[in-house]
Amino acid sequence: MNAGKSLVCLGSSGLKVSELCFGTLPMSPLQANLALEEGAELLAEAFFRGIVFWDTAEFYDNYSYLKLAIKRTKALPVIATKTYAYSEKGAQASLENARRALDLDIIPIVLLHEQESALTLKGHQDAFNYLLKAKEKGLIQAVGISSHTVAAVKAAIDFPGIDVIHPIINFRGIGIQDGTLEEMLQAVALAERKGIGVYAMKILGGGHLIQEAPQAIDLFRSLDFIHACAIGMTSLEELEANLALIKGEKLTPQLQEYIAQKKRTIKIEDWCTGCNNCIKHCPQEALFFDQLTSQARVDLNRCVLCGYCGAYCPDFCIKIF
Repeated sequence: MNAGKSLVCLGSSGLKVSELCFGTLPMSPLQANLALEEGAELLAEAFFRGIVFWDTAEFYDNYSYLKLAIKRTKALPVIATKTYAYSEKGAQASLENARRALDLDIIPIVLLHEQESALTLKGHQDAFNYLLKAKEKGLIQAVGISSHTVAAVKAAIDFPGIDVIHPIINFRGIGIQDGTLEEMLQAVALAERKGIGVYAMKILGGGHLIQEAPQAIDLFRSLDFIHACAIGMTSLEELEANLALIKGEKLTPQLQEYIAQKKRTIKIEDWCTGCNNCIKHCPQEALFFDQLTSQARVDLNRCVLCGYCGAYCPDFCIKIF
């Protein structure tokens, strides 16, 4: 049983992927921190149900889940990972870390993580050049960027060597940092026409749109210039619900009830010392310093529940649940 209609071509990359991509961020230590066996079992089940496209990142620190799942399936999904590297040395270290941690000779897709504009792409040119060389050697099959901005998508269109982009897209425009949903879709459509593979992130708004999941996924299903969408999952119920919705099927009463009760949020514990590390590293600028309490606080209207801030908290006081 395939996830969606069938495997689709990811632009001109030569890769064929399932329309539903398993987003592994929520199972990682940054969010739910699933037990290794539990996370690997869920990934393996997803693979057997046709989800052969998995999204991760070096920053997520969750390669161990994927490695164990691959051993259990005895088959290789299309894995996309991401790196924050800006130098040749850093990109090489990231690639070798992925190959070693996943126990793979070839990493299908490697993206420059969270690119913001033509300027940041230029600043990461040395790292990207290394990824292109690694692609020529057969160590990578496709390279590209992930981004929360329209500007970076536009810059990627004319940036030599980009095979894949992973932009933030959802029907309410949550998390798009520098424009509207319409502007993002226009940029993505142009990229796709130029042969670039497109797989969307945060189609459910980082969890904010769970209650509106059918409408959120309908947007993806209506756009033929987006080849796949990554959705984070931490349970069998979420897997079954997303599989049904991606195929345009109605949810069972049991899954409807599960979705109705599902709501994710972020909490900053009382022991926050106000060090500001999380605030400096929030890509959405959703965190701020509260002068009254001398602690970090969150603007839930801006937060996309990515959990990245938690990695910078020295006291482990940021929780997403």
